[in-house]
Amino acid sequence: MAMRAPGQGLVEVWQQGLPQPAAGQLRIKVSACGVCRTDLHILDGELPFPADLGAKGVVPGHEVVGRVNALGLGVNGFELGVRVGVPWLAWTCGACPHCLQGRENLCERARFTGWQLAGGYAEYMLADARYVFELPTAYDDEHAAPLLCAGLIGYRAYRMSGMAEAKSGRLGLYGFGAAAHLLAQLALAQGLEVYAFTRPGDIRAQALARALGVQWVGDSEQLAPQALDAALLFAPQGSLVPTALRAVRAGGTVVCAGIHMSDIPSFPYAWLWGERRLQSVANLTRADGEEFLGLAARIPLQVHTQSYALRDAEQAQCDLRQGLLDGAAVLLTD
Repeated sequence: MAMRAPGQGLVEVWQQGLPQPAAGQLRIKVSACGVCRTDLHILDGELPFPADLGAKGVVPGHEVVGRVNALGLGVNGFELGVRVGVPWLAWTCGACPHCLQGRENLCERARFTGWQLAGGYAEYMLADARYVFELPTAYDDEHAAPLLCAGLIGYRAYRMSGMAEAKSGRLGLYGFGAAAHLLAQLALAQGLEVYAFTRPGDIRAQALARALGVQWVGDSEQLAPQALDAALLFAPQGSLVPTALRAVRAGGTVVCAGIHMSDIPSFPYAWLWGERRLQSVANLTRADGEEFLGLAARIPLQVHTQSYALRDAEQAQCDLRQGLLDGAAVLLTD
């Protein structure tokens, strides 16, 4: 399933013969692929549409679970049939200042799965062997898929907030979907108080938050009943930034976790003053993935999913856009 141009939806694209792995690559037989809001940002043209993909267009999908089906020259450490996960970060140069400083998520030449490189809305895909993960055995394919972006990007945002090492505190989550429902469980297991903010009237998201045991649930337009130590923004509405800044205490942090956000409106400097910090998150590193997947193996996360056949990918995207999901949408090819 591919996007030929922004705003034109998904079409079925058939390729005769399997893609052949180049040196250093794996060919993966896809079994499951999560549907992420970033896929909508590409479809809507909010992320620049790659110009060098030819007639096929963009094959989205960067929460991919599958089995190694073929090995390219020089690939070591993998066997045919082993299960792997493919995340958003697909390739980095290893030579730019960011890469040399251990900040590969900011690589100047980075390429990303399901955007510049064909992703998991497919039966088979290719991946750089250096950028795939082993997956915790406690999760089947469908429930492992959301860990690879909702989990990974959410975890990086959590780390950037300073709360990942805390033993107590109040964490606000704005937008309670695929990422927030996983991070809420991690924070609760750590002993934090979690406050869930949803779009006004989103009964589904509010019910899910309550079922997971958060301390408070309300609309994103409401102020938290107590000052927060940090807030993570998963909703792509820039108007929530001033709201979140008002919700955190002096010295608190607001982290914008999405790859795209609407414009942030002006707000009084007093809402930022008091050494409050506003932080963005860009992509992820392999170290983030290894840390989070290690935690997911030890903490039994309840991954809420709604499954769709691959041919129904456009419906899955539509349901995500309209807020009709409890947790994450996952495409199944088997």
